[in-house]
Amino acid sequence: MTQADRTDRSTAGPWGEESAPAPAGRPGGFLGLRHWGRDGRGATTWRRGLVLAVLAALTAGLMAFHAEVPNSVGNLGSLLETFLPWLGLAVPVLLVPALLRRSATALIALLLPVAVWLNLFGGLLTDKSGGSGDWTVVSHNVAAANTDVPGTVRGLVASGAQIVALQELAGKALRGYESGLAEAYPYHAVEGTVGLWSKYPISGVSPVDLKMGWTRAFRAEVTTPQGPVAVYVAHLPSVRLKAEGGFTVDQRDVSAQALGDAIQAEQLKKVLLLGDLNGTMNDRSLAPVTSQMRSAQGAAGDGFGFSWLSSFPMARIDQIMSKGGLKPVDSRTLPRDGSDHLAVAATYRYSS
Repeated sequence: MTQADRTDRSTAGPWGEESAPAPAGRPGGFLGLRHWGRDGRGATTWRRGLVLAVLAALTAGLMAFHAEVPNSVGNLGSLLETFLPWLGLAVPVLLVPALLRRSATALIALLLPVAVWLNLFGGLLTDKSGGSGDWTVVSHNVAAANTDVPGTVRGLVASGAQIVALQELAGKALRGYESGLAEAYPYHAVEGTVGLWSKYPISGVSPVDLKMGWTRAFRAEVTTPQGPVAVYVAHLPSVRLKAEGGFTVDQRDVSAQALGDAIQAEQLKKVLLLGDLNGTMNDRSLAPVTSQMRSAQGAAGDGFGFSWLSSFPMARIDQIMSKGGLKPVDSRTLPRDGSDHLAVAATYRYSS
């Protein structure tokens, strides 16, 4: 091969066309500046990646207008809102091909979902806890299939909480919680499959009808050193994702309305809600409750505080909420135990 042949091959493009060598001193690597001009087909960096740009815009639109996604078909709106923060993963997924395509259009379009996601969830990324509180509360779906009741009891006592609400209590496990928590919490009440343990006196216990046919919620009055607080313990019906019916939430939504009505009719000013609501604060179907209550995680947490599944938390469906002058100063999840949920905890300051 002659020197001329070697020179010709060194300047040939990947499809045989001539391409000029990179000028001296100009970046020319895989993503170097010289690659951001026209490609072998003549498309500029502004013409490439249009499909990626459309996908980025659609992602931003879904997050920004999630409330407009209808629930009439498979309750898609509630399904989307349950896992809404995870839509942010579309950004790195789309970023890689945008860089590979060297598309300025796609990269600029990706700023849209980034901006919307930060507007919706950026506030959750900062630690909002601060100051001392008067008492700590814990809510935990201990799971009926929990095979380590003693370990769960030890974790609850170690939390230092003054008030503990449990869901999915049944049979032998219930007796284990009653005996295990008795020394640390001298007062307790159980209605159906939900219970409340407290270092402070409990009175005025009455079931809340969730329209289910059995008791999974009740109201009690806890007399704290700072004054009485109405405490609601609730376990709303489970939701299911089915191939035929989509996201089945009808019974949960009926119960959410009943719970919201009970809280709205509460006579005491200061109210706590502790429980597994089987839905997130973003889920429109929980509006009868969330519209009148303040989330401890949103006000005083650090991060998303996902509580389910415990092995790989994906959503915050276990909630601690309040209204009427109870100020959350800290919110967190507790270490994993034998349940498929993580316990959630919050510290409150009692204000007049």
